[in-house]
Amino acid sequence: MGKRRNRKRTRSSPPTNNDNDNDKASAIASTPPTDTVPPITHEGQMPQKKFYRSRAHCNPLSFNEAFDYPPRPDLFDWTEEHYPNHPQLSDCGTDAGEFSASSAQIHPTVLDVGCGFGGLTLALSALLPEETILGLEIRSKVTEYVRLRILASRKEAMGTGASIAGCDGDGETHDAEKEDGETHDAEKDDTETDATDRDDPNDKRASHRPTHQNASVLRTNAMKYLPNHIPPRSLSKLFFCFPDPHFKKKNHPRRIVSTRLLTEYAHWLKPGEGKLYCITDVRDLHEWHVERCEEHPLFEEVTEEEMEGDECVWAMRTETE
Repeated sequence: MGKRRNRKRTRSSPPTNNDNDNDKASAIASTPPTDTVPPITHEGQMPQKKFYRSRAHCNPLSFNEAFDYPPRPDLFDWTEEHYPNHPQLSDCGTDAGEFSASSAQIHPTVLDVGCGFGGLTLALSALLPEETILGLEIRSKVTEYVRLRILASRKEAMGTGASIAGCDGDGETHDAEKEDGETHDAEKDDTETDATDRDDPNDKRASHRPTHQNASVLRTNAMKYLPNHIPPRSLSKLFFCFPDPHFKKKNHPRRIVSTRLLTEYAHWLKPGEGKLYCITDVRDLHEWHVERCEEHPLFEEVTEEEMEGDECVWAMRTETE
C-alpha cells in the first residue's frame, strides 16, 4: 500500500481592519479629484516651455493619432476658433451654422509647417499683417503651447492699445480701442497734434503694431490632411524650417520635401507669386532641398538679391524655435 504523505499547509492571516483603512487612506491621498486640479496655464497667460516639451521629431507616416479635419476646405469656418477677430473680418453674421460673406473669405495664406514653439508664426504675423498665418504642428503638447502663446500675445496687444475689431451679441462690429468714449472726448482738445502724428503713414509704430489676430495654430499631419484644409492656389508663402533630416536612406520618403510633395505644394501656392521657403542646419538636407526644387518643373530658385531683400528670410533665420 502506498503511504499517504501529510502536506503542511500554511494559511496567511487576513489583514486587520486597521491595515485596510491605512491602504484606503493612502490611495485617496495620492489621487486627488481631477476636477480640483488647475490647468498648467490659464488662457491669456504666457505659457512656459518647460511644461510643454516633447520629442523633437516623429514619423509622420506612422503617426496614428486621430485628427479632426473637414471633408473639403470650403466646409471649414476658420473664424470660429482660429481667427474670431481677424482684421479683415467685417461682417460677423447672425445665423448660427452658416458662413457670413466675410468669414468665408478668411483662410490661411501663409503656412509655417512644423512650427515648433511658434516663434516664426508670431514673427510672420507682425511682418505680414495683410496675410493670414497658420502654424502646423503634429505634437499635441507643443500645439497647445503655441495656442496659449498666441492668446497671451493677443491679450498683451489689447493691453497696449492695439486696435482690434470685434463683434457684439447683435452681430455689430465695434472697436476695442474706442470703448471708453468719454475719456477720448475729454482729451480730444489736448491730443489733436498727437492724432496727426499717429496718422502719419511713415510712423511704423502706429501702423504696424501687431495684434496677432491674423495668427493661429492647427494640430494636424501636414503630409496627410493638408488637402482637407487648404484650397488650391491660395497660399502666398510656405515655410519648412529645420525639418527632420531623416539621415538613413530608407527613411528619405519621410522627408517633408520630395518630388511628389513638391507637386502638391505647387497645387496650393499661387501661380507666379507663391514662394517655398526651406532652411536647415544639415548640409546634406540642404543639398537635397536644392536638388529636388531645381529638378521640379514648377519651381525656380530666386536670386541672392531677392533673398537678401526678403524680410521673411531674415525672420526664418532668427525667429524659428
